[in-house]
Amino acid sequence: MGESTYTVLVADDQPLLRAAFRLLIDSTPDLKVVGEAGTGRETIELAARLRPDLVLMDVRMPDLDGLEATRRIRADPSTAEVKIVVLTTFDVDEYVYAALRAGAAGFLLKNTHPADLLGALRVVAGGEALLAPSVTKRLIEEFARRFAGDPGAPGADLSQVTDRQRQVLLLIARGLTNPEIAERLGVSIATVKTHIRGLLAKLDAHDRAQLVIAAYESGLVRPDPASPPHP
Repeated sequence: MGESTYTVLVADDQPLLRAAFRLLIDSTPDLKVVGEAGTGRETIELAARLRPDLVLMDVRMPDLDGLEATRRIRADPSTAEVKIVVLTTFDVDEYVYAALRAGAAGFLLKNTHPADLLGALRVVAGGEALLAPSVTKRLIEEFARRFAGDPGAPGADLSQVTDRQRQVLLLIARGLTNPEIAERLGVSIATVKTHIRGLLAKLDAHDRAQLVIAAYESGLVRPDPASPPHP
C-alpha cells in the first residue's frame, strides 16, 4: 500500500461514543483505532504502551480529565510525539485555551460532521494544527481577550525572533497554511518550514497550535474587536 495508515487511540468515558468513533475511524483505509480508554489515567497508560499516532481526547473524563492527560502525555519524552485532538463543546470551550497550552494539536466540536472529523485527524497526523476552521479562530480570539489585561497571564518572549519569523508567526496565527504563507511572502514552502522550525525552537513550542497561542500572548496578534463572540 502506498498510503500511510495512522493509528488512533480513542479516549471518552462513554462506551457508546467510543464505539461510534471506532466504527467511523475504522471505516477508512488510512486510519485505524488501536485502543480505547475510558479515563484520563487509562489514556496515559495506553498512549505509553501503544504509541498511537493520534489520540482523540474527550475533556471530561474521570480519574484525570482530558487536559491533564494531554499535558502528561506531551510532557513524557516517550509519548511527546503523540498528537492529540481534544473534543469539546461550546458550553465547555473555556478548556480550549488550556488544551492548546497543554500540547494539544487542536480541537473539534462534538457536533463535527463525520467526514470533517476524519479529515481533521488526517490534517493533524500530517503535522498541521487544527486551527483553520473559523470557529477555532473565534474561540482562540475569545480566550485571547480573556487573558489580555491579566497581569498574571504568561507572555511569550519574541526578543530572539527575527523580523521574517515574526511575519510567519503572524500569518500562522491568522490561520494561513504553509502554501498560503509562502505565496504571501514570496518564498518557497521549504523556506516557510525552516522559519517554523526556528520559531518552534525559539518559543519552546510543541507545534503550530502553540505558536498561535504565543502570537496572542506576546501581543503580536490582537483579537479583532469587530468580531463578536459566539453565542
